[in-house]
Amino acid sequence: MLTGLTLIATSAGRGVRIARRGETDWSIETVLPSQDVRCLAADPLDPAHWYAGTQGNGIFESMDSGATWAQAGLQGMIVKSLALAPDAIYAGTKPPRVYASKDGGRSWPERENFRRIPGRRLWWSPAEAPGTAYVQSLAVSPSEPNMNLAGIEFGAVIRSEDGGETWSRHLKGTLRDCHTMKFHHSVGDWAYEAGGSGGGASVSRDGGATWTKVKEGLDRHYAVACAADPEEPHLWYISVSRGPGKAHSLGNAEAHIFRKHGGEPWVKLENGLPQPLHSMPYGLATIPGRSGLVIGALKNGQVWASEDRGDSWNRLPIELGPIGLGLLALG
Repeated sequence: MLTGLTLIATSAGRGVRIARRGETDWSIETVLPSQDVRCLAADPLDPAHWYAGTQGNGIFESMDSGATWAQAGLQGMIVKSLALAPDAIYAGTKPPRVYASKDGGRSWPERENFRRIPGRRLWWSPAEAPGTAYVQSLAVSPSEPNMNLAGIEFGAVIRSEDGGETWSRHLKGTLRDCHTMKFHHSVGDWAYEAGGSGGGASVSRDGGATWTKVKEGLDRHYAVACAADPEEPHLWYISVSRGPGKAHSLGNAEAHIFRKHGGEPWVKLENGLPQPLHSMPYGLATIPGRSGLVIGALKNGQVWASEDRGDSWNRLPIELGPIGLGLLALG
């Protein structure tokens, strides 16, 4: 049953789209319509507390499930990624920098050592003119709140053990073209990456210290989104296409959603899903307390859901419109 589910997605330059499932029907609304929202985050301790990072206008905050919003810092900056810890909010920007607020967004001191990471001069992304690198993904461990991961699209994946004060070199075994980086909802030993080069997916079982690329079973290797079951960290999903031209096309993505269970190879999920998906799944999401439920939001705004670990799928009766990267699911 999907009653009580809330889906939140960036709306391809036109605010945020929110879909809510009531007792019988869905409702959809657009918030922050004048903002080009690039990333979203929700407080795991307060599901009504949301943040949105924008293209050039910093961060906005809502304390009431998106009904009202207020500026929350970093005005004038491009914020590409957000992550929340119990005592801090982390923001990744373009150009690639990391900021952390420990006073609810009133101040945002920069984590200046991020500028001194070895190999940084080689970071360069072709995805957005003029090619400047950016922090595409941030993640905070649910068990060690000072343990952070940062993924730079077409750059590196790096790790901090002290809340971003210092950072590692690029982590061997990860994908330099990072698209999505996540810790498990509750098991901080597990972390996951979906990336665009070198295999498509990588996993860590020691809090992000070491990583293993996992390719067996994949017939394509340009991954965009990933998600893990909230109760089974060894059960996870990725969306994969054949390359960037396909993945970000307007109707020829040749994409699939795959599932990996423990040491088994990746399995292509088919029952109910179009084969292939002509629009890329830009977001995959799971929800604490709802084991077996996985949701995929496509670039074109379609939303698909499975309640049996991906064995069967149904298209939800909602259209989010063209969406950007990322998806939040609450409920």
